[in-house]
Amino acid sequence: MQTNNVVKIVSFALVFPLLALACGLFVPRSPSPLPTEVQSAPALPTQASLPPAPAAPRSVNPADEQLYIDLYNRVNPAVVNITVYIMDGETVVPLSEGSGFVFDTLGNIVTNAHVIHGADQIDVAFSDGTILPADISGEDLHSDLAVVNVGELPGGVNPLPLGDIANVQVGESVIAIGNPFGWGGTLTRGIVSALGRTIPALTTFSIPQSIQTDAAINPGNSGGPLINLDGQVIGVNAQIQTSQTLSPSNSGVGFAIPVSIVSRVVPALIQDGRMTWPWLGVRGHALDPRSAEAMQLPFTRAAYLSEIIGNGPAADAGLRGTSGSATIDDREVETGGDVITAIDGQPINSFDDLLVYIALNGAPGKIVTVTVYRDGNYEDIQLKLEARPETVN
Repeated sequence: MQTNNVVKIVSFALVFPLLALACGLFVPRSPSPLPTEVQSAPALPTQASLPPAPAAPRSVNPADEQLYIDLYNRVNPAVVNITVYIMDGETVVPLSEGSGFVFDTLGNIVTNAHVIHGADQIDVAFSDGTILPADISGEDLHSDLAVVNVGELPGGVNPLPLGDIANVQVGESVIAIGNPFGWGGTLTRGIVSALGRTIPALTTFSIPQSIQTDAAINPGNSGGPLINLDGQVIGVNAQIQTSQTLSPSNSGVGFAIPVSIVSRVVPALIQDGRMTWPWLGVRGHALDPRSAEAMQLPFTRAAYLSEIIGNGPAADAGLRGTSGSATIDDREVETGGDVITAIDGQPINSFDDLLVYIALNGAPGKIVTVTVYRDGNYEDIQLKLEARPETVN
């Protein structure tokens, strides 16, 4: 879905025109209630003379079915529906709905920032029918994560444990539980389709290490958990890829904010109400093999720096961006930019590796050492990370 030549900002600028926020479930401002009945299909005429059809063989192992049943019963009480209200004149009206999950015993609930951003009032509904008002503890537009607090939890509701992104594998089974189209407590299942995706945030930066899944995610699922078969949260469902010409619903390509980002951002939101991200101040992409050939590099995997942002940490340290171009195999490629092969001794094989390292290991004020290949030599350059600005030109 992205090529090696897509330009991104550390950490993290990207635009995906076909990615839609999975929340997007807006409820009418009119006081008229939504329809509450589903029309059933007409029954076919019976044919009493025909013998009953033999039962079809089961295609699902009953043990597997029971696993999902038990998992749902264990997890669902901690998954909530979130309704956002805003002031319309002198009246509070519902605006949108989303999902969330209980993070701790103090009543903190994780959801997406785009679910609750701009809310005047928030209601949180639990699976037992309990509805509690919630206050916003904090939100982070850079990671599209937010925390709301309901105070004391209903009886029998326990927080969901977080998994480890290092243990997540492509092909493993996962479930999503949430509030698609307003239907609370809905379970869908699928697999981890891919790892290491970079998806857009609500700012000019992006979210690295995201999880792609084919578990059905639809409007209203935003903020709900993506869960492995051990009942651990491995991501927060946030986005779907859809067609601009078709209905913005599931097409088998959904994205979840990874647990690695969740475990870093959520505690900061609970404690400080905000998350301060580090910033390197470069744009770049994975090294193009043709650029490597044009620059006569002894390797083909690294992070190539296309542009150095003025007044940023990289600019202050003297890192260099593209200064020329060359034509290789009838293709024009960038040349002259620094090529980062390691940071703090950790190998860097792509620009995404750089994004992930800065996001998960960096902090404003921290000194990092980047190893660059420049003019035929390796150089170690130290620079001090800064707090990420709200926008970058």
